Amino acid sequence: MNSQPIGPDHQLPASTSSTRRRRVVQVVMWLVILLIFGAGFVLILNHHDDAAKSAAPRGRGAAGGTVAVNITTAKKGDIGVYIDSIGTVTPVYTASITSQVNGQINEVHYREGQIVRKGDPLIDVDSRPYRATLLQAQGTLEKDQGVLAQAKMDLARYRDAWARNAIPKQTLDDQEKLVQQDEGQVKVDEGAVQFDQIQVDYCHITSPISGRVGLRLVDPGNIVQSSGDVTLAVVTQLQPITVIFTIPQDDLGQVQPHLRGKGGLAVTAFDRTAQNQLAEGTLLTLDNQIDTTTGTVKARASFNNRDNALYPNQFVNTRLLVETLHGVTLIPSSAIQHNGSAAFVYVLQNNVAHIRAVKPGVTDKDMTQVTGINPGDVLADSSFDKLQDNAKVAVASKPVPANSSGSNAP
Repeated sequence: MNSQPIGPDHQLPASTSSTRRRRVVQVVMWLVILLIFGAGFVLILNHHDDAAKSAAPRGRGAAGGTVAVNITTAKKGDIGVYIDSIGTVTPVYTASITSQVNGQINEVHYREGQIVRKGDPLIDVDSRPYRATLLQAQGTLEKDQGVLAQAKMDLARYRDAWARNAIPKQTLDDQEKLVQQDEGQVKVDEGAVQFDQIQVDYCHITSPISGRVGLRLVDPGNIVQSSGDVTLAVVTQLQPITVIFTIPQDDLGQVQPHLRGKGGLAVTAFDRTAQNQLAEGTLLTLDNQIDTTTGTVKARASFNNRDNALYPNQFVNTRLLVETLHGVTLIPSSAIQHNGSAAFVYVLQNNVAHIRAVKPGVTDKDMTQVTGINPGDVLADSSFDKLQDNAKVAVASKPVPANSSGSNAP
């Protein structure tokens, strides 16, 4: 067979198949790009619709709807500047009573937790050995007092004899010195009597202060020693009582001028929750140095504690009234809103809310002193999540619950 070559008119171009493949790939890529753009456009539309729906209530309040709000009125008044701290109730006096003599306890007169007065009997120690020693000292004293009296009579006779030149001057001088020796011996005997009397008195133990007695620590029949190792009773004064608390060193400039004056600063003691007031007292003094570890100085306040609301070693919250600001503008703290470090309120005029910047000052409980508004201004006190500047408002017929979503930034 003879093979004839294929002519040029019967051959396919070499690049036809590859060109078709490139065109198909380009079409597919454009389709994918169009699909991606289409999906993104749909997502943007959906997000815009959701944002419009979520912003609809606020938009209605700002544009044409009316927002129901609670209102409050700024007023002119006085407010205190306080320093809050944690303190410890500390008795003025605490007496830990120990025995000054050796012996056996005969009686315990106090009851546990009893309120005693100064001089009330607490414990009796067997005093018989000390009374016997006292009796011996008294006998010695009486004997030496008799010797002294005899020496004085002889001295009187010698002076008369010396006046008549019946005795030499030396005899008179010797008798005078003998009288002085007897007088010294009598003083020694009197000291011994007083010492033994003190030992007898030590056997009858009384309360050195007025206060409350603690739990019973000894019983009748116990042997006590004068070394003081065993505490017989503890008496703590309750009225008056003090509280020790701390003051930051930066606040000393406000406190010290009042201590130099006649009027004391008022101190209020609260319980651990700082909700219930326990007592009111007066600042007594400050410590003489600052604690470098905390940057604070200790202060002591006195309370009469007539109802025994304060108990020794009790932890309390204290409020020291440093100064009272008079004639300032006061509003409820709940009416103040914040946008970062800026504070503002909604002032209502002609049923329209206007944002007004304020500068908060001293806060006491739920009231705050502010500058930037005037007494008598009516303020919004609720519905801050719906309010905006120039929003129409109406006073709610029923109190609107407080917002839980936070403040609305202007």
